[in-house]
Amino acid sequence: MSQAAATDDASFVTIGIDREVFAVPVETVLEILAMRPVFRIPEAPAHLMGLVDVRGRAVAVIDLRTKLGLPRVEADENTRIVVLDVAIEGRRLALGLVADRVFEVITLNLGEIEQPPDIGTRWHSDYIRGIGRRLDSFVVVLDLEHLFSNDAVALMAAKTNPSATLDGDTPSSSKAA
Repeated sequence: MSQAAATDDASFVTIGIDREVFAVPVETVLEILAMRPVFRIPEAPAHLMGLVDVRGRAVAVIDLRTKLGLPRVEADENTRIVVLDVAIEGRRLALGLVADRVFEVITLNLGEIEQPPDIGTRWHSDYIRGIGRRLDSFVVVLDLEHLFSNDAVALMAAKTNPSATLDGDTPSSSKAA
């Protein structure tokens, strides 16, 4: 494999929702957790399940099924919370996505990721970065920034710990180092 071809490849964590396979960039994945009890927040949007404690930090947990317009299902032994580092409106936030299952880390050639197809009608493709192929199936590469931009959940996550960065330092202590 040539050096140029290697630089066109990117690694993704693949997750399953129903029968579909989605992918998130591996560099955005902070942790993958087994499903655990979630602290519910009154009057939260339907896709916001609540908060979980991740190493002493409150992390908003989003039901990806509900966010994508699918019905919520009961968690089972395969259900996972994928904790992501997401850039939203100039801030970096940790958000948890509930997935039916997590598969593996795959490599996709960025030049081969296709634009979301035009199906002749409006559909919510703004959260899709593109469509990749893995063996004989499709992999939907999520655009995390668009998936959560202008989302009340992201704003709520920022408010739960407004002064913390992803490494847990406050902005003032980060600059002093």
